Amino acid sequence: MFPYAILAIAAVIGLVLAIAATRPDTHTIGRSVTIDAPAVAIFPHIIDLRRWEPWSPFEKKDPDIRRHFSGNDSGPGAIYDFDGGKNVGTGRVTIVSATDPGAITLHLDMRKPMVAHNVVEFTLAPRGGSTEVTWKMHAQCSYAGKLIGLFLNMDRMIGDEFSKGLASLKALVEGSTPASESYRRAS
Repeated sequence: MFPYAILAIAAVIGLVLAIAATRPDTHTIGRSVTIDAPAVAIFPHIIDLRRWEPWSPFEKKDPDIRRHFSGNDSGPGAIYDFDGGKNVGTGRVTIVSATDPGAITLHLDMRKPMVAHNVVEFTLAPRGGSTEVTWKMHAQCSYAGKLIGLFLNMDRMIGDEFSKGLASLKALVEGSTPASESYRRAS
């Protein structure tokens, strides 16, 4: 009986490893919200990394996070290094391009809890007197990431944080308190 149990366990492990190998090599996570303000009122809160603290959900996850800003004050070349606890990790955000006031592209390079290199995009699309703000993250998915993805829903985990951040950004720009709101997945 014992050898059959070992074979069954090995088969399950083999199946999990095979399923992980079929997962996509990249993933994109994104959320959008409409903010009742023109893009020029929202853009400064994103293009200046020093202004993220009031609205970024990751800033709220670790009140003792250590921050270091370097490079340009804002826009391309602005750099934000952070060192936080287990809820935030350690990494660097670098703004690599910006189109005032429509789009911002950043690189997010994580060192802890695991090494990851992501491209983050914010787009601000006018919708009458309002602006649709989309926050997306694109990343290569390592085999280890594919395995983790079988057990953790990364879209929900990261997407929920993006939704919280967009709610805080909306409240900050509109001058209100964040409310429960429906957020659209950005494809």
